[in-house]
Amino acid sequence: MGRVTTPSEENPNNSIPLQQTGTPNQQTGVPVSQFAPPKYHQANVNLSVGRPWSTGLFDCHEDQTNAAMTLISPCVTFGQIAEVVDEGEMTCPLGSFMYLLMMPVLCSQWVMGSKYREKMRRKFNLVEAPYSDCASHVLCSCCALCQEYRELKIRNLDPSLGWNGILAQGQYQSEAPTFAPTNQYMSK
Repeated sequence: MGRVTTPSEENPNNSIPLQQTGTPNQQTGVPVSQFAPPKYHQANVNLSVGRPWSTGLFDCHEDQTNAAMTLISPCVTFGQIAEVVDEGEMTCPLGSFMYLLMMPVLCSQWVMGSKYREKMRRKFNLVEAPYSDCASHVLCSCCALCQEYRELKIRNLDPSLGWNGILAQGQYQSEAPTFAPTNQYMSK
């Protein structure tokens, strides 16, 4: 590695191809040719893809209740996620019904699932990994729904409460005292 060979037609002597050593690029480790256009190596490429998900795609065992519910009725889990991601604009029953209607139509529920996964990723600046949004919902839709549910729950946006429940919980927490009295006589 570190050698760049020029084609024989560029060699004026038409003899053995020239070999040049290139210095590896510090960001990629790929050797850089001396024949690159000026300022080619100084291009500022924004490779920002977002933050990683809090849990993995296949970590369904972390919330077994949600995993079982999603396995039995993925439309309900989708409805809960859609209501939170849309901040109450789509209700859970409506989202569930739409997902349910799309299931028999060539198993096209992945269309809705991948659109809401993308919407959620953009909202929370999450990386599109380990697969694309579409592939996640085509290949393992239950795992994708479980991952989205867990992500919302970790961010204190519990989908099982619904959007109004989350708002009520937020108001309750903001009105609660900032300190908690301790009881010296309570045993651990």
